[in-house]
Amino acid sequence: MKTKSKILLLVAFIFLLLGLANLANVVFNFRDTSVSSAFEKSKMVANIVKDGLTAHMVNGIMSKREYFLEQISSNKEIKSLWIVRGANVIKQYGKGFNDETMRDKIDQEVLKTGKIQKKLTEDLNKVILRVTIPYIATNRTKTTNCLSCHDVKQGETLGAISMEFDISSLRTEGMLTLFKMIGINLLFVVVMLLLINYYITPFTKLFSTLKNGIQKASNGDFTHTFSTTLDGEAGNIIKQMNTLFAKIQETFGDVRQSLATFAPKNKVNSNNPLNEANQIIKELADIYKFKKTIELDMSKNIVYSRIVNVFQEKYNINSFALYEINDKKRTRETIFTSIAENICSSTVDENALECRAYRTETNIVSTEFKNLCQSCINSNIEYSCFFYNINDEYSIVVSMVAKNEHDIENLTNTIPHLKNYLEAAKPVIESKLLMEKLRQTSLKDGMTGLYNRRFLEEFIEKFMSQADRNKETYHIMMLDVDWFKQVNDTYGHDVGDMVIVEIGKLLKKHIRNSDMAIRYGGEEFILLLQNATDEGAMMVAKNIHSGFAAIEFNVGPGESMFKTISIGIAKYPTDGDTIWKCIKYADTALYVAKDTGRNKIVKFKAEMFDNKEI
Repeated sequence: MKTKSKILLLVAFIFLLLGLANLANVVFNFRDTSVSSAFEKSKMVANIVKDGLTAHMVNGIMSKREYFLEQISSNKEIKSLWIVRGANVIKQYGKGFNDETMRDKIDQEVLKTGKIQKKLTEDLNKVILRVTIPYIATNRTKTTNCLSCHDVKQGETLGAISMEFDISSLRTEGMLTLFKMIGINLLFVVVMLLLINYYITPFTKLFSTLKNGIQKASNGDFTHTFSTTLDGEAGNIIKQMNTLFAKIQETFGDVRQSLATFAPKNKVNSNNPLNEANQIIKELADIYKFKKTIELDMSKNIVYSRIVNVFQEKYNINSFALYEINDKKRTRETIFTSIAENICSSTVDENALECRAYRTETNIVSTEFKNLCQSCINSNIEYSCFFYNINDEYSIVVSMVAKNEHDIENLTNTIPHLKNYLEAAKPVIESKLLMEKLRQTSLKDGMTGLYNRRFLEEFIEKFMSQADRNKETYHIMMLDVDWFKQVNDTYGHDVGDMVIVEIGKLLKKHIRNSDMAIRYGGEEFILLLQNATDEGAMMVAKNIHSGFAAIEFNVGPGESMFKTISIGIAKYPTDGDTIWKCIKYADTALYVAKDTGRNKIVKFKAEMFDNKEI
């Protein structure tokens, strides 16, 4: 009803504005019409007077003109009328009667300019229109010739006639007309409001029922039935709304259940399915953010730690253990545990098949059967264990414990939810496991334990991107044993391998955990020193250089040898915009060291290498 009242007030206001605009237009037009009508009448009177005076002059009875003028001015609309003689007429015929002289500046202006002048004077009681019209001397062949009687030139002003018209009655008539129009407009507005109220009431009721239905829908209640007395499109809309709400009410539960298969909702004291769906979608969003976070983690252990945080912080699970099982070896490793006492026999770690959850790949709940899992050695607790497969080589088992059946039931209800997080983490854990396997096999040199060239080739771009992102520097050293071929040729490859092994030990000794030592090939090695100063990098090179020279190699009974090493150094990104270029520059510096006598440490300089060759 409030909306309807606003509409009616708005419509009434609009009609009143239109009525006032029309009334104002009528008032101004009526006034202009009244003034124009009086002005036209004055010109007609002026012509009558002119013709009458001309006839008096032609007939020689000008002395009788006063009666004629009195008859003209006796018209009730003409308040006053007088004749004004021009200078030439006064000169020729005299001043005339006493009232035929100029009375004001208007008369004077008309005689001077020969142009009609009019003036409107209004007050509360009357409206007076003053008009002064000049008589101009003409010489026409078919009418009276003014020049025949007057000693003037054609176009001169002979005189003028001034009149004052009382048009107050026209204003009175206009006011009466205005009041009539106001009454008609008010009647029109009332009728229009009644009609609009009649036709708009069904629509306002329609809006009201729509408003009520939408308010209920915002609370998740789609049971509202819309109604209207309207036919046509409005009636069809109501039918469609009822159909739509019925379908939403019918299917929303299914939608909620479908969402719950991805992220089981928390138990809430709410009958609002919208809120429940919102919670489920929020869960999905949390899982998505969790996945995007762990995708950027460096290691598998960090991913596991985030899973532990989810269990603890999101689901308040405080007593549990997370195990990783090697499916090929059938061994179990504890990743995390917050359980004070062991619940499983120690033999399970050596033989994971003793774990019922792992062996059966099902959820194991202690309340389902007494002594359900024979490997459980703690009879004072209730437990719920579940299995999750990562890939063909690794699986996960989670064991949650509680002191009573109610708590363990609540923990069991969270298992589908926890598995969703494990499902999100699965590809990430799998990739981390693969990375570990690669590091342990193809990415390391079997003889020295250092990274190999393949590791460098696969990860150099990642190192460079990280260095650029964090504005890091790398000092790159290329190391090569002097005259190494002679060692193999003279003492055999066993002695050559011994030299290589000692170099690996020496490099590990003199670099930090953040640095990398790589066996590049044969007797060539590369060091990548992260964020080292120029002085620090040179000190590492000197320590390696002098340390290697001090090693005594036993090559046979009573026989030993000493070897030297040459080192080339370049700096990324100072010397080159890629690490590969800096490796090439370090190799160039090493070549210079070899070419100038070996057993040297040489820093790269631009003049050593032509950039066009890269």
